[in-house]
Amino acid sequence: MKLIEGASIAEIVYRECLASLAELKETGHQPGLAVVLVGDDPASKAYVGAKDRKSRELGLHSVKIEKPASISQEELLAVIDQLNADPAIHGILVQMPLPRHLSSDEVIRRIDPAKDVDGLHPVNLGKLVMGDPSGFVPCTPAGCQRMLIESGIETAGKHVVIVGRSLLVGKSLALLMANKGNGGDATVTIAHSRTVDLAAITRTADILVGAVGIPHYLGRDHVREGAVVIDVGINRIVDASAKKGTRLVGDVDFDAVSERCAAITPVPGGVGKMTIAMLMANTVRACRQRAKI
Repeated sequence: MKLIEGASIAEIVYRECLASLAELKETGHQPGLAVVLVGDDPASKAYVGAKDRKSRELGLHSVKIEKPASISQEELLAVIDQLNADPAIHGILVQMPLPRHLSSDEVIRRIDPAKDVDGLHPVNLGKLVMGDPSGFVPCTPAGCQRMLIESGIETAGKHVVIVGRSLLVGKSLALLMANKGNGGDATVTIAHSRTVDLAAITRTADILVGAVGIPHYLGRDHVREGAVVIDVGINRIVDASAKKGTRLVGDVDFDAVSERCAAITPVPGGVGKMTIAMLMANTVRACRQRAKI
């Protein structure tokens, strides 16, 4: 069984970013990323902090904007408008989820598609449907695909079953892997929590992706011998034996599944590492596209 570790593949992406940043610097350009955090959710704060640190480490112009959970829709949209108009900012990411009184759809649609490095604006999703490489692909699906490519796992003609239908991961990854090109050309099935006889479908997968957001949802019976498993889930569960009393697990029961599959991503240390790496790559590319380099 091969372990597909996100950290080592993320480093490949970061090296590419550094090379591109050096080129941009020579022409007087510096990619800028703005991350907007609303409220004080601990997980969201941790994610935003990690993105800000990595941006600064690579040499990007990093802006972290923190707003109280009480912010109004109009006030938040005004923040987006300011960032859209700022020439030093090439990428805008609003950390999700937002407080319930705010419309995430309206916020996403307000972001300039050319700065939508999270890849969720309808323009970028439309480009993904069309196979237009000028658009930005959501970071987690892009990271999943890159892990397969860098691990030498063939996708052309393979059956990919994705368990999870969110726009952020499931639907976007399905489009990405069905498109023509390296890491694509797959036959894709989207399944979810209401799929009848799920195990019968997932056992037909050459590549199985867990993205349903339920701890250990996929077990031994869901995976055929020799399959490749990509676990997108990041779930915190109670574990009295752990130092903090909790631990992170995926949507896949790693211990039960790993003995059956040819390759698998761990949680933590798998897809999560790639999400930030692809965000950095998208931001650098946004700057290049603006500068026409």
